[in-house]
Amino acid sequence: MTTPLVDLLGTHIKWGTVLGAVAVLAVGDDPLEAVAVGRAAVGGAEMRSDAIMRIQSMTKAITSVSALRLVASGRLDLDDSVEPWLPELAERRVLVSPDAMLSDTVPASRPITVRDLLTNTSGYGMIPVSSPLQQAMAENGTEAGADPVAIGADEWLARLAELPLAFQPGQGWRYHHSFAILGILISRVTGRPTGDHLRDDLTGPLGMVDTAFWVPLDQAHRLPAAYRHTDDGLTETEPAGGGFYAGAPPFDVSHAELVSTADDYLAFLRMLVHGGIAQTGDARGERMLPADLAAAMIRDQTPPAAKAPDSFFSPTFWDEMGWGFGVGIEATGPHAGRFTWSGGQGTNFYVDPDGTIGILLTQVELGDPVIELIREFQTLHG
Repeated sequence: MTTPLVDLLGTHIKWGTVLGAVAVLAVGDDPLEAVAVGRAAVGGAEMRSDAIMRIQSMTKAITSVSALRLVASGRLDLDDSVEPWLPELAERRVLVSPDAMLSDTVPASRPITVRDLLTNTSGYGMIPVSSPLQQAMAENGTEAGADPVAIGADEWLARLAELPLAFQPGQGWRYHHSFAILGILISRVTGRPTGDHLRDDLTGPLGMVDTAFWVPLDQAHRLPAAYRHTDDGLTETEPAGGGFYAGAPPFDVSHAELVSTADDYLAFLRMLVHGGIAQTGDARGERMLPADLAAAMIRDQTPPAAKAPDSFFSPTFWDEMGWGFGVGIEATGPHAGRFTWSGGQGTNFYVDPDGTIGILLTQVELGDPVIELIREFQTLHG
């Protein structure tokens, strides 16, 4: 049966934007099956609705809920310094300007806090323009990119701590690295790898059985290939059933990003739609987040002074968006109040104020063609 969603995905497969996709457009709480279109690899099997996808930065929302559960239980406070658990980040030095020489620093005015990590205002993050700090991050292996993490969590944090902050904690916004630090913080606070804690405390109770830092080898046949657009068309970056996410990694990945399925992520989002109350799994009916923290997560939490035009890759980002705890918040337009975010491997979710949920999972790196697909997907509703 054809639908606007199936038509949209089919059109972009025909155009070569993606090879295949899994998507959900859920209105209300009615049960539904994810739509799967296309193939999992060039010349490979058809895409399955239970495909396990590399969700990359869609991990940030899950990490946020995990951290907020530690806040709710009293093991953390939003305004706690992270230094008792992350001593590598004590006595930070701060560049006098984000593009300054690495030696041109002043002491940090205060420690990095849990809130700073949740709001991307720790002072660490992706550098959108060429600078000595950007070059240093590339040289010491802490620059973020499309590839999976290449070193273990403790070594990664030690390398990051060799570098100064781009700005004083809480006074500027830079993307990504705060959430890798947050993943390590969760591990240090709980005394175990973050993946184990997530499984027992959040994803397991919600019935998100396929959401983890890697795919078990006996389920690797559900992992599609990964691609990026090049001058030669879609170029494979990881094979179907293989690559970094197939089987347990060789080091601690508490700072890394998850794999998941459309059904799993829908279970997670429905919990947020219901103000922190689980709708699935053994935790059905239980409050996973206090109402005030669930509401705060999806409300703009970024200090106005941190919303500089050069803080993200689009200079107009803050004209249209805010940032809560691990999610973007649409600030203007017909979907004002929608919370949403994308993953670098061509994934996206959104939740409208009326509770409508959209989830789109491809395995093609973000670029102009995939961004256009996401834009069109986000306009299917309303």
